[in-house]
Amino acid sequence: MGITPALDKEGYLKELDDWDEEVAAFLAQQENIKLGPSHWEVIKLLRNFYRRHQMSPATRALISLVKRELGSDKGRSVYLMKLFRGSPAKTASKIAGLPKPDNCL
Repeated sequence: MGITPALDKEGYLKELDDWDEEVAAFLAQQENIKLGPSHWEVIKLLRNFYRRHQMSPATRALISLVKRELGSDKGRSVYLMKLFRGSPAKTASKIAGLPKPDNCL
């Protein structure tokens, strides 16, 4: 990647409009994650959710969203934690170029 995006102290994009797939790969690399098709499914869901609601979902809402859109096998915290270490909602939102979910520490 030629340009490093401006990040806040927690590693989230300062300007949401700076996001693209190359930036997502950069942000994932910062989290030691190599993005695959399963990651992109969740990232696209998150970005669509944000467009509709102007907020990033917290963990429970993310699990419900994934379960509804991708099926019960993927709509589980264990599945999401394997893809996005730590707090899946925070990590996935960060890579998706979205703000940190409000009720995530």
